[in-house]
Amino acid sequence: MSGNKNRAAEVYRSVMPPRGFEELVLPHLNAAFNYARWLTGNDADAEDVVQDACLRAMRYFASLRDDDARAWLFAIVRNTWYSRVSHRSRARDATPLDDAPDERPDTRPDPEALLLQQRSVAHVRALLEQLPTDFREVIVLREIEGLSYKEIAAIVRVPIGTVMSRLARARDRLATMLTAAVPLMERVR
Repeated sequence: MSGNKNRAAEVYRSVMPPRGFEELVLPHLNAAFNYARWLTGNDADAEDVVQDACLRAMRYFASLRDDDARAWLFAIVRNTWYSRVSHRSRARDATPLDDAPDERPDTRPDPEALLLQQRSVAHVRALLEQLPTDFREVIVLREIEGLSYKEIAAIVRVPIGTVMSRLARARDRLATMLTAAVPLMERVR
């Protein structure tokens, strides 16, 4: 990765005006990584996607037409991911995002409540992973990343109405899956 980092630095110095890329794009790298992790399903692939996306972003920084670098970078991350893997094989081979328990600071109420919370978080993540990629992607961009419908439409390259429709259907499916899982969760307690 350090070889690619040096290459990225060289590309950056050769094509970027001083401070422009750093001020507009770099503040969004953590969010881009989070989005890439939701797309890829694991940290290692997400790092590779974000690294490639950053190289592309540096190379094509001049194509940024407005100050909305976050949506622009997310679109590059998405396109990078889609160019790396085929959509269908990735949807079939999806793996859970994180098998490790969700550890919180010691300010938690008690171990039992923490265990129930961890199970709930893991369960919601697992349910999100079961959604079709089109639905999962819009719900992550809207509910986790807080992007507007317009920004999501630009990233996913569909009309705003399609974004709203996918988001509504994703929420409905997720709610149905959660409702179906409640009796199971109560049996576990």
